[in-house]
This record gives sequence, structure tokens and C-alpha cells, in this order.
Amino acid sequence: MTTSPVIIWHNPRCSKSRQTLALLEERGITPDVVKYLDTPPDEVAIKAVLTKLGLAPRQLMRTKEAEYKEQNLADASDAELIAAMAAAPKLIERPVVIQGDKAALGRPPEAVLEILA
Repeated sequence: MTTSPVIIWHNPRCSKSRQTLALLEERGITPDVVKYLDTPPDEVAIKAVLTKLGLAPRQLMRTKEAEYKEQNLADASDAELIAAMAAAPKLIERPVVIQGDKAALGRPPEAVLEILA
């Protein structure tokens, strides 16, 4: 039986993202690194990750980012939040680690270990 590849939505400037990547590598896991600020996920990918995480869109958002306030997202619908994350990936909480039909937020970094086969 083969296991699904491990994917990390990574921001090299974020300490939690770097710590999570290092934790994976320490465990002998070489994830597919997606620098999501350079290659933003589309709405379909964001919806899929939300399902895997078991989170509502707002729970995956960095609500303290200026874009959140500038776009008046406090009262936005789920669809509007997903569209905003696709248009401004800076709004996506990081890092997200995905393996198969599971995903976890690396906050704290050790949280991602629960989903790894």
C-alpha cells in the first residue's frame, strides 16, 4: 500500500511554517512544498482543504491581516470568504499540511503529526 504524498502550503517568511516543514523533514518526510503566496490555491482547492480540515472558511483566515478589514470580510458569507482567500492568499492561515483525505493546520507545528500515516 502506498501512502499519499504530503503537501505543505508554505510561507518561508513564517516561523510556524518553517518549524512545521522542519518537523516533517526531521521525521524523514519530504513534502511537496507549495509556496501558496506565489501559486495561490483556487476556490476549489480551498473548499477541498476546508473539508479535509473540518473547518469553516473563517477558521482558515488570518482575520488580523489588513486585507481582512479592508475588504470588510467580518460579515462576509462563506463563499465570499473563500473567494477572498483565493484572490488574496495572504489571508490563508499557515501552514496547511495535506495528506490524502486529511489536512491539519501547523499551529502548533506538532498538530500536523496527527494526520500523517
